[in-house]
Amino acid sequence: MFKNKTEQEARNEILQMVSEYCDTYHNQNKEYQEGDRIPYASRVYDHDEMVNLVDSSLDFWLTSGRYTDEFEKKLAEYLNVRFCSLVNSGSSANLLAFMTLTSPLLGERRVNRGDEVITVAAGFPTTVTPMIQYGAVPVFVDVTIPGYNIDVTKLEDALSPKTKAVMIAHTLGNPFDLKAVKEFCTKNKLWLIEDNCDALGSTYTIDGVTKQTGTIGDIGTSSFYPPHHMTMGEGGAVYTNNPVLNKIARSFRDWGRDCVCNPGQDNMCGHRFDRQYGELPIGYDHKYVYSHFGYNLKATDMQAAIGCAQLEKFPTFVERRKENFRRMKEGLKGLEEYLILPEATENSDPSWFGFLITCKEGVDRNALVQYIEDKGVQTRMLFAGNLTKHPCFDEMRAEGKGYRIVGDLTNTDRIMNESFWVGLYPGMSEKKIDYMAKVIRNYFEEN
Repeated sequence: MFKNKTEQEARNEILQMVSEYCDTYHNQNKEYQEGDRIPYASRVYDHDEMVNLVDSSLDFWLTSGRYTDEFEKKLAEYLNVRFCSLVNSGSSANLLAFMTLTSPLLGERRVNRGDEVITVAAGFPTTVTPMIQYGAVPVFVDVTIPGYNIDVTKLEDALSPKTKAVMIAHTLGNPFDLKAVKEFCTKNKLWLIEDNCDALGSTYTIDGVTKQTGTIGDIGTSSFYPPHHMTMGEGGAVYTNNPVLNKIARSFRDWGRDCVCNPGQDNMCGHRFDRQYGELPIGYDHKYVYSHFGYNLKATDMQAAIGCAQLEKFPTFVERRKENFRRMKEGLKGLEEYLILPEATENSDPSWFGFLITCKEGVDRNALVQYIEDKGVQTRMLFAGNLTKHPCFDEMRAEGKGYRIVGDLTNTDRIMNESFWVGLYPGMSEKKIDYMAKVIRNYFEEN
């Protein structure tokens, strides 16, 4: 088949066939009919992603490589940040971001075991998991409705001499009050990690300056799991403008090593064999010097290849999510007697991950959700609801230690009992959005 062809010619022929294969056998979706199953999220892709994937596989460079470099550069440019590190999942991104703050290189600002980190219980567990696994103490603050983000009036109550950081997510794409949180952190010399896994593409304006969420705090994180704003299957990213934090994050991501050479690269600094580190002998190979107790959290170049194609489409994904939100809210207008509909945070422009609804008194959330599901519309809870109620907290709850709650979590519990959401992913047609709104309206007409 490839006789008398150069490798590049053979590759081009393969990739052309892959493109035609994808166009023929993928994304041949039948026209939507009412009652067809509507998932809360799904991948949106075409032949570009598949061609990139195969192109990377033909290199057979199975770890991070040229596509990783391209992805990190392009995502950093999109976010307008200096540094970006690709990792293998959003959960790994949160782990890496938090562990970065534990580095001895940060001196007195280092997060030590027993130090406190302000967060919320109404969210996804992997925002909190790294704190608990390290031995820091999460301090849970209530949220507001209908913004579903941290109640910033409770921040001062949460502060203690042990507080070192704030780590919270932008809920379903809706930014938390970044102005208030950032000012609180600056005043008290606290680190701020923005879990941006559900909000890539959202923006927030402070004093007339608009920035991407994830870039206003010290560190931001993203997830590229299939339901998220863009995908590479599994994947995530950590980004920052701080060169010290970037250096630490790269070390923790890459086994904890001190060396900054890329895979397959040797002696970039020119001092691989002539320095002394710790109590190692002078000249010990710098590629095997470890400045942190790290991990291997890198993604593969095949994942990055998919991400590069997704990034080209990403601005259109964001606009589609915004439009789907507007259409859904318009479709539910008039149901305010029964439902609390979501509201964007002041000074923000969310890239909505989902449409979050809270049932008012007298409305049975479980009955409504079952009705919607029976009509073919997939629903989701707001992740953990109240994380402190879950079995993973049983031992700490029984012992009364390992975490702290500020005041009460009234709205958090309300979300656990009365809230749910439906999807807004960019592959949803106007017919699907209209049908979801129709199903919800029909429930109240029939009950």
